[in-house]
Amino acid sequence: MKVKISMLFLLITTSAFAQIKLEGVVKDSIGDPLELANVVAINQETKALDAYGITNDAGRYKLSLKPNASYKLQVSYIGMKTGEELLQTQSTALTVDFFLKPDNNLDAIELVYEMPVVVKGDTLIYNADSFKHETDRKLEDVLNKLPGVEVNDEGEIEVEGKSVSKIMVEGKDFFDGDTKLATKNIPADALDKIEILKNYDEVGQLKNLRNNEDNIAINIKLKEGKKNFWFGEVTAGAGLDERYLVHPKLFYYSPKYSINIITDFNNIGEVPFTRRDYFNFSGGFRGPGRDSGTSFNVETGDIGFLTLQNNKAKSIEAKFGAANFSYSPKETWTLSGFAIYSGNETQMEQNTDKTYTQSESNGAEVNNESTTSDTKQKSDLGLFKFSSSYKPNSNNHLDYDIFARVSKQTEYQDFYSSILQNIDETQTQNPFSLNQNVNYYYTLNEKNIFALEAQYLIQDEDPFYNASLEKTAEFRFSETLNLDNNQTGFNVAQDKRIKTNKLDSKLDYWYVLNQKSNVNFTFGTMFSTQRFNSSIYQILDSGDVFDLNSDIGDIENDIKYNLSDLYLGFHYQLKLGKFTITPGFSVHNYTTKNTQFETVTKDNFARILPDFNTRIDLKKSENISFNYRMQTSFTDVNQLAEALVFNNYNSLFQGNSDLENSLSHNLSLRYFNFNMFNYTNIFGSISYNKRVDQIRNLSEFLLVANPEYPDSSDNEFIQSTNRVSTPFNSNFADETMSANGRFERTFGKLKASLNGNFSYSKFNQFVNNQQSVNESFTQTYRTRLSTNFKEAPNVQVGYNLTVNDYMQGSGNSKFYTHSPFVNLDAYFLKGFTLKADYSYYNYKNEVETLNNYSFFDASLAYQKKDSKWEYKLGATNILNTKSLNQDSTNELFTSTSEYFIQPRYLVLSIKYDL
Repeated sequence: MKVKISMLFLLITTSAFAQIKLEGVVKDSIGDPLELANVVAINQETKALDAYGITNDAGRYKLSLKPNASYKLQVSYIGMKTGEELLQTQSTALTVDFFLKPDNNLDAIELVYEMPVVVKGDTLIYNADSFKHETDRKLEDVLNKLPGVEVNDEGEIEVEGKSVSKIMVEGKDFFDGDTKLATKNIPADALDKIEILKNYDEVGQLKNLRNNEDNIAINIKLKEGKKNFWFGEVTAGAGLDERYLVHPKLFYYSPKYSINIITDFNNIGEVPFTRRDYFNFSGGFRGPGRDSGTSFNVETGDIGFLTLQNNKAKSIEAKFGAANFSYSPKETWTLSGFAIYSGNETQMEQNTDKTYTQSESNGAEVNNESTTSDTKQKSDLGLFKFSSSYKPNSNNHLDYDIFARVSKQTEYQDFYSSILQNIDETQTQNPFSLNQNVNYYYTLNEKNIFALEAQYLIQDEDPFYNASLEKTAEFRFSETLNLDNNQTGFNVAQDKRIKTNKLDSKLDYWYVLNQKSNVNFTFGTMFSTQRFNSSIYQILDSGDVFDLNSDIGDIENDIKYNLSDLYLGFHYQLKLGKFTITPGFSVHNYTTKNTQFETVTKDNFARILPDFNTRIDLKKSENISFNYRMQTSFTDVNQLAEALVFNNYNSLFQGNSDLENSLSHNLSLRYFNFNMFNYTNIFGSISYNKRVDQIRNLSEFLLVANPEYPDSSDNEFIQSTNRVSTPFNSNFADETMSANGRFERTFGKLKASLNGNFSYSKFNQFVNNQQSVNESFTQTYRTRLSTNFKEAPNVQVGYNLTVNDYMQGSGNSKFYTHSPFVNLDAYFLKGFTLKADYSYYNYKNEVETLNNYSFFDASLAYQKKDSKWEYKLGATNILNTKSLNQDSTNELFTSTSEYFIQPRYLVLSIKYDL
């Protein structure tokens, strides 16, 4: 197979480079070079655009053309008359220079061929038809062909190494700009232009005042035939073993309003909206105090459901429905909103080996654990948002948003532990949250600008946990919690309730000194109140509830926690040549108060937090930026509750009301270079974080008699996996460092890229009153080579390597995952589309290979040109791979897991384009 792939790429590469080079310069009438001029070459025989280019800062352009062909060259530049030249290529390189003359009659300019790429200030405009292939079906297919643009498997978009913050269609937010819903659902045949908006700011009044150089948005312009008309598609399919899929999608756009409706029902493992998507979906909300220097994140109160890896499980049934609207009663006022429902039923099965890293205590041996689990999950998730944006004039901008989350989640787990035997676990929760946001921006005059931002959060969580275990001596919590031993087993349960109210607001004032400098004053507040209640109890064989007690702590929590932050901030921005320098600081007054067991713990202190940002614009698309920020971090109520709380079947947690804040130093250095002349994209970054007084857990593993010496009087013990953990402020600083880099280059019809990501962390663990240093080093490498032919089949080959190195205590573990892959995309016989994806995985440690597995998916579709009907036969997991592997680490153990996945599926589907 490797030989065939090599031969195929040799042929493709030979074809791609059997061309001659045309180069030259574009200047104005007085001889000054014109940067970002557009140059196209139209084949006079086929009338097709064979090549295009954009001049660099020296006015140079470079094209690759076919030998022995006739071309018309056309050069365009805003404010200049279009230049044209006819030429006949031979077998040697050519040089053609252009001198453009001024032209005030811009309306008279007519282009022979629409430019594939146009640069207008901070906006990069791609003509979708210039990059789209017959095989492309969704927005992500087209985006992946654009120079400097990449869409990952999760639907997240990167442009020149920077994450895209939002997607709009015809200037209207698409589900609040969610990139995954857009890339996976917007049809490719509806695309006209793809506008990359750099230095994007939703508030035009603040565009030149805030540091938004790394903020990128995408706006999709639709084809004329897709405006003022409903468009979309309806797909339905069925397969063996009662497999099905139904995907109706409808879109409507007009200048006054828009409607998007997306649905997806299937049981073939396609998860349109995961639990991770649900919790990451912010609804466009960004806390006003996000840049204040204070970090306080309200944690989720659940114990933690198992999550999928790569959307693969033993069985997945998904139901998804979403609707988004935008309506403008008048030009100055826009109403918008969305509703999203996601319901998933999932079955997961996995085997896990845990290697505990704790040191020996009292001569006790370390006892590792093997587990098997069969898990069933059911979740119903809902998101709702309504927004109003009022812009009566350029000096006033008022926004109001209300965003709600509701969910019902259940997990049943049939669990077996090599130490604790059979365990049945149940987790349920029905949390909700309501977030309201008000922003008002006012420009008094060109010198004085004000901004008021306020956000209020209400959150209520009610996680329930139940574990039913066999009666074994290894379950040490039976003594810790004084359980009733006169039962057939140990059935323990826990109720929790966490309520949060949080207000976050700030008032900003900018005084513009001149075009190159301004000062910013900020007055901000953050107030939070949290209530935490929990109780642990035993359910007897009779069904009655047995109240528990413990010698090491209380069983019931009832705590109220208040946190307030009042701060003043000052920042000065200066643009000096290529440098943009923004030094600043904020002065904070913090107050914390928690009340539990009739005891009040208070703290009040002040702190100055400096920050500094500088940016060097070496060229229009090349820059270096450095950022430093000192940050104060606070824990939420979950870490402060001192009564015992179940984390899971073998872990109890006991909070600490005396916890203090931690202080962190955050540094980052980034480099961007996107060369439109030769379509080279280089990105690199390195970041470092040092956290002082970090909150760590002190874990105490309980001892149990060694079963090999049941009658021994020598007090032989081993360490149980049952443990009690308590948080505290560590005297040892924790450090993390990460670096990543990317190189991408387009060579005619070939696109090559090389990525590298590195992450190192060093943290201190505390087990059985002993301190040790844990380190982990993760390396990820990815190389890719792909073709970009309009008519010929396209192939992408690549190689991924992941190395996880865990250095914990006296132990050391290292895992490697080697993964080459090949993707094929072909259009043939005027209607057939073949897509095939193959990837191979070799998972090993330093000694041996632990698992080899492959994934092979393919589909064959037929759609006659200009027909609205498409017929497709799709197959997933053709090789019928049974499982995959993963590894992870924390402060207590390193684990490796085998994760079972869905079998082979074959589905026949029919799609109708509206």
